[in-house]
Amino acid sequence: MQPHPNVRAVQDALHGAGALDNAGALDNAGQFSTVRLLPEAVHTAAAAAEALGVEVGQIANSLIFDADDAPLLVLTSGAHRVDTAGLAASIGVTRLRRATPEFVREHTGQPIGGVAPLGHPRALRTLVDTALAAYPQIWAAGGVPQAVFPTTYAELLRVTAGTPTEMA
Repeated sequence: MQPHPNVRAVQDALHGAGALDNAGALDNAGQFSTVRLLPEAVHTAAAAAEALGVEVGQIANSLIFDADDAPLLVLTSGAHRVDTAGLAASIGVTRLRRATPEFVREHTGQPIGGVAPLGHPRALRTLVDTALAAYPQIWAAGGVPQAVFPTTYAELLRVTAGTPTEMA
């Protein structure tokens, strides 16, 4: 069975990460990250953590915000909620709000609940929750709600060109 086009795009992006040095994206064992399909869709960090048998804080939620009409990808620990007012002030935008499903699809090509940190049509400004650094392995969405992949905080920063940001 062929993987969903979003899953294929995420896997291709993981393999192409660091293409100049042929590094690819790695998991905490130093192996290439591979998108895995879970038996069922997981639309929340709690559901993903339960399905994977990990702590909810190890789940890297991919949240798309409308930041003064530009997309902003916020990768936050599943144990945190984003303080939009505080985040807006810290990054210098006047309006930061959760994006509509249409805005998310337009900028990522992926559905809410399955938005991956990479594999989008264009690079997105990305902020990465520093709390994720506490875990040797973290899990992120793989382009559809039942797809996930393992990685590390350092790798997540590298492959997304993300900015470390304190969220809580």
